[in-house]
Amino acid sequence: MKNILVTGVGGPTPRSFVRAVKLSEKSSQREYRFIGVDCNPLAYGLYDRDLFDASYTVPRADNSEYWKVINSIIEKEQIDGAVILPEVEVLEWAKNKSMLEKEIETHLPDYDLAMAIVNKHRLHDYLDGTGLVPKYIRIQPDQYSYDKITGEVGDVFWIRSTEGSSGLGSLKIDSESSLAQWISINRNVKEFIASEFLPGRNMACKMLYFNGELKRTACAERVNYIMAKVAPSGITGNTSFGRLINEPKLVELSEKALDTISEYLGKELNGIFTVDFKEDLDGSPKITEINIRHVAFTSSIAAGGANIPFDTLEEMFFAESSSMKRIDYQYKEPMIFLRDVDSYPLVMKETDLLE
Repeated sequence: MKNILVTGVGGPTPRSFVRAVKLSEKSSQREYRFIGVDCNPLAYGLYDRDLFDASYTVPRADNSEYWKVINSIIEKEQIDGAVILPEVEVLEWAKNKSMLEKEIETHLPDYDLAMAIVNKHRLHDYLDGTGLVPKYIRIQPDQYSYDKITGEVGDVFWIRSTEGSSGLGSLKIDSESSLAQWISINRNVKEFIASEFLPGRNMACKMLYFNGELKRTACAERVNYIMAKVAPSGITGNTSFGRLINEPKLVELSEKALDTISEYLGKELNGIFTVDFKEDLDGSPKITEINIRHVAFTSSIAAGGANIPFDTLEEMFFAESSSMKRIDYQYKEPMIFLRDVDSYPLVMKETDLLE
């Protein structure tokens, strides 16, 4: 039995991670006990006893009391390892893991590399000239030239915040007035990035690294989003309908991108990275962002056979890194996944959809 601390359990991604592990536990001799924490006492996951055996509220990661409370939970629950999933906490742990009073297993990216990736403008700068990213330009809300933007990325473009997820500040822009109005509405966004509008498929490639070596990959396509109607962009960050896809090209491009950044910074790749792609007019995939964590449909691809969360814990606790052979997960037949609020995901053949 291994006691695993899981942070940010109010969000869907940590719960998706645990759900995926429990899916494999049924056919494995491994046993994991999960302890959930979140800064919000109303967080759903704190009270989900199907997933978490114990739960605690903790201060925000930027609070001076954060590590004191985390250390007390680690001691009380005899924690063996931690799964850190919200980006803000991934960064905090990557930077200040030395604050731990007890040595436990973690799987974290290098802090400098993570910081380079989470900012979308910096990410595009690192990959500029590689053909991996679309045309782009940074926008300062208080000073920008619309003509310069359209001259760089085209008359129709995509705008979003340079930091954050769930489509923060995202919208398709086709006029100067719509850009001005959108910036005015999103007053809390300090910086935007505008990029050429990519009309094709929206895909993701999951890349699991241990000590500089790529160990697992899996790909999926996002088609529709949960509560899409409430977001002007139609994107909420939570996929409601997606496909499990075999796309070796995405793996190749993802590996090239991460290797490029790793080599430039002189930092070893470690952790889980989710590389997001959108196809251009010619069907060529371009990287739009790279997450330094799992994403919410993790348990959906696990149900399809690519159980990267379970693989991660197995590697953390029971394997030597050199003995874990690389697997590029492939699906034997076309599969889709359906997700909804407060419901477990469904994985099925696309041909089984009702007409």
